[in-house]
Amino acid sequence: MHLTHSFLSRRTALQAALCTLASPAAFAAPAKFDIWPQESRVPGGVARLSLGPSPQRPKVQAGDMPAMVVGDMIEWTAIVGIPLSAAPGLHRVQVESSDGKRSLEYTVRDKRYQQQQLKVSPKTVDLAPEDLARHERERAHQQQVMALFTAPRSDDLRMRVPVPGRRSSSFGLRRVFNGQARNPHSGMDIAAATGTPIVAPLPGKVVDVGDYFFNGGTVWLDHGAGLLSMYCHLSRTDAKLGDVLATGQAFAAVGATGRVTGPHLHWGVMLNQTMVDPALFVPA
Repeated sequence: MHLTHSFLSRRTALQAALCTLASPAAFAAPAKFDIWPQESRVPGGVARLSLGPSPQRPKVQAGDMPAMVVGDMIEWTAIVGIPLSAAPGLHRVQVESSDGKRSLEYTVRDKRYQQQQLKVSPKTVDLAPEDLARHERERAHQQQVMALFTAPRSDDLRMRVPVPGRRSSSFGLRRVFNGQARNPHSGMDIAAATGTPIVAPLPGKVVDVGDYFFNGGTVWLDHGAGLLSMYCHLSRTDAKLGDVLATGQAFAAVGATGRVTGPHLHWGVMLNQTMVDPALFVPA
């Protein structure tokens, strides 16, 4: 408890000293639009949970999954992805820091997503046995990719939109393929012509390159601390497994591979093995 008081006292003293050199406005809290990702405590959203001071980065568990923690010894913040399946009400994360272990609660509110009717090839809805077996193998492989939790790369989580174009389908849509309800849309679709370059929204490492039954040409990038991004239906991949990309570096091209109705990029963002709304990471 003395440690917490010490950190707060140091911060207060530092602010007081700096205020003699600048106007009070210079020390106002950051505006909401300057904080990324934006907080939205709904299914498919993100919770930003203050953890307070600690000399070392605390560890946070969201269910069985580790969660991202950003900040410094003065103030740490957990960035927690909320599953689309999350029920409204109280949820908890487990925090382990220099002060010990504790549970931290937050409230998820309800959100109703729209429904989208789509017509696709019947063979991509009612799968033949060999296609179903392929999909099961691919899903098992991608679950291993999604389980990655590597060292944090950066606290700057404001993302660049990976491709220019019109948002043709938003995150969370309740999708109906050929009259059959399927899982909600777990990413953002951006309409663009085949061959349009796709760039990395943040620094990241290429951790998967594949051609999958539903997703077509696909690349996964690891941005550290359980933050991953996925790019699907690609016509071309210019990066290989293990490549490290800078923000804005092109690595693939838009296509119409897999289960699609036309050329576009399906862009997914994952936190603590939970797909969340990419719109929370980019300017409106």
